[in-house]
Amino acid sequence: MQNIEKENIFEIDGNQVSIDELISVFKKTKLNKKTNSKAKQKIQKEKELKPYQAELIKLQNHLEKTDKKMIILFEGRDAAGKGGTIRRVARYMNEKHYRVVALGKPTQEQKTQWFYQKYIQHFPRGGEMVLFDRSWYNRAMVEYVFDFCTKKEYDDFMKGVKGFEKDLTRQGTIIVKLYFSVTKEEQAKRFKRRKSDPLRQWKLSEIDMQAQERWDDFTNTKYDMINQTHSHNAPWTVVRSDDKHKARLEALKTILNSVNYEGRDKNLDYNLDSKIIISGAREVENMDAQRIKSGKFID
Repeated sequence: MQNIEKENIFEIDGNQVSIDELISVFKKTKLNKKTNSKAKQKIQKEKELKPYQAELIKLQNHLEKTDKKMIILFEGRDAAGKGGTIRRVARYMNEKHYRVVALGKPTQEQKTQWFYQKYIQHFPRGGEMVLFDRSWYNRAMVEYVFDFCTKKEYDDFMKGVKGFEKDLTRQGTIIVKLYFSVTKEEQAKRFKRRKSDPLRQWKLSEIDMQAQERWDDFTNTKYDMINQTHSHNAPWTVVRSDDKHKARLEALKTILNSVNYEGRDKNLDYNLDSKIIISGAREVENMDAQRIKSGKFID
């Protein structure tokens, strides 16, 4: 390389190139390397999930063979990673034997019905799995925080839901309740990304925009919900979801561990990461300790 002018012009392989052009090429090369590295990491993470996704197909086959019914609830704050996990759970499963249910606002007719009625019509038949992207626990969280239900409606739900779920499990339905727990800082980052990404803007709603302001309200209702509705028949499992990949992986393991299905690959590691997966009872203990120590819940 030879300096041929004083205006930072260089000759490279017979071509004259300015310093600005060199800097631009360097930045593009660096960006491409970074993008390629992220792409490779994403591919590797998805590859890590595949053995467990293959086990989900075996679980499905077991449900079909034994005529068992399974319900998985995905609950948690907005932007906690529920949707991404649901997509990974369902990605390779037999579409004939699972459904994803994400219900919108209740209609006027539904408001006059028994509260559970709109959910029951989507319950699984024998051999089927249903994944609820938010469920009847909307009443214990979003509806209560934003006054979409009365205090009596909330109290009635909290008093009756354990009995409702006990009846379901007693009649043979397997229930897995997952609560995705994201920190306030991580939620703010995800909201910021949604605002700036045209492919994700549809995920933002008016309620989402208030999630940060009502953080403590949601934390208080989370505590009450888990504390009062965690049961032996239908326990809560809390999934720490700041790291999306780890949350997805551990959620898959939790689902697989909930059923003693045939043909399980014994070479896979089904042990749960205690930093990611916490039982509902332990989460209540952790939150009690936080409140004693700092005077308030931290999560």
